[in-house]
Amino acid sequence: MKRLVWIAIGAAVTVVVIRKGAELNERYLPAGARDAVGTLGRVTSAARTAKTEFLAGLAEREAELRHDLIGDVDVEALRSERARDRADRAHDGRTARTGRGWADGPTEDPEDDGDDGLPYSFF
Repeated sequence: MKRLVWIAIGAAVTVVVIRKGAELNERYLPAGARDAVGTLGRVTSAARTAKTEFLAGLAEREAELRHDLIGDVDVEALRSERARDRADRAHDGRTARTGRGWADGPTEDPEDDGDDGLPYSFF
């Protein structure tokens, strides 16, 4: 109950501060400055709307591309399964990647007979 009272008090103080600020704005600022503030507010609102529309279009296009790429697969289920597999491997003492890649293979060329007469093997 105390929290509800403090929320109500905060809302009431906010309303009073906004109204008094608007009253001071009308009283002390010249008309041109008030118009500039209004114009700035409209530009800010237009930019916010453009950003919202852009992000919505971006999300829609991402969903289209994801659907075209992987179809109707549940991506979250795959991610959780992959994380579970990684946890199982870590628990078993295995690593996700065995070996060291290029260093696992032979370092000598089996087809090199060594009598090509060149000073270096890469020529």
